[in-house]
Amino acid sequence: MINNTDAVKLIDSKRTDSVIVPTMNANNVGFGLPSVTSNQDLDLPLSGAMGKASNLGLGIALAQPDRKVMVLDGDGSLLMNLGAMVTSANKAPTNFYHFLFNNKVYAVTGGQPIPGSECQDWEGMAKAAGYAAVFSYDNLEDFTTGIDEALAATGPVFIHLSIEPQIENTPVQFRQRSPRTVKMAFDEVPAALGVGSD
Repeated sequence: MINNTDAVKLIDSKRTDSVIVPTMNANNVGFGLPSVTSNQDLDLPLSGAMGKASNLGLGIALAQPDRKVMVLDGDGSLLMNLGAMVTSANKAPTNFYHFLFNNKVYAVTGGQPIPGSECQDWEGMAKAAGYAAVFSYDNLEDFTTGIDEALAATGPVFIHLSIEPQIENTPVQFRQRSPRTVKMAFDEVPAALGVGSD
């Protein structure tokens, strides 16, 4: 299995000018993008809207076809909105890269098991939904050597990652908060993309 922070660091190291839309674990200050980002202006964290990261990322990918969009999704989140996989594949943005952090638990709410986590076939679902390419990694070495191939593939691309569960048990009111809120990101990302400027 891959350590959550290591996965996020590797993805961030390959981003160049990509927009990253992280949710849940990938957006957790303790082991997610806010701690390791190399381009905060192009991070669009989506917390409080579980299951919707791929929808947001799809919209950005369609609006910015010359820029890669990387969605860092959770298995619990995606399970809440499986139709997003079909929508993403049907719209077929060639610049869309959907990373699934599969840790089989709701890690940021105490570690409850994901329903059906032992029998889900995420790669099979992505292929059946119509993603143009599907990759899967269960260790950091293979992910490190394979990520360039995955990011060179024409999207929509689905990248399944087997992630070590890291459970967040700190009560919400005592958790370390990111200095950049979701609202701030929504206000700042359009400017970084050159949207709305003359």
